[in-house]
Amino acid sequence: MPFLIAYISSVVLINYAFSSAPHLDVIWSAWGGLVFILRDMVQTRYGHGALVAMLVALVLSYVTSEPAIALASASAFAVSELIDWLVFSITKRPLHDRLWLSSALSIPIDTFIFFGMIGALTPAVAGTALASKFVGVTAVWLIMAWRLRKPAITG
Repeated sequence: MPFLIAYISSVVLINYAFSSAPHLDVIWSAWGGLVFILRDMVQTRYGHGALVAMLVALVLSYVTSEPAIALASASAFAVSELIDWLVFSITKRPLHDRLWLSSALSIPIDTFIFFGMIGALTPAVAGTALASKFVGVTAVWLIMAWRLRKPAITG
């Protein structure tokens, strides 16, 4: 439940932050990396319930943020969630590999859709968003891979 609450809250807060202080877009784009990690944790625990969590976050974003920001967020999430769903449904790789593969495919698309729709697609913003998201998902991948190997090493 903590990942679910953190995921919904992060989406709403990031969209609010972009609405209220758009000049800090590089900072908010770095924070976006956390959302992808939380989304993957929610998807791992709740499966397709992650879509309901995304809808709740987007409705709350629409109420608390500028409609253009909420629409850009909804569009970007819809495409990236579809990519994640396809990767999780089609591939039979271990969970940590599916998380990284889905992120490698969805992160760039999500980034370009969101920042393109809000008119903030600059090299600094896109670079920061991509770097923070990939660093985060790679850290999760490494932790999960290490946990899988740990019993084999100690056992």
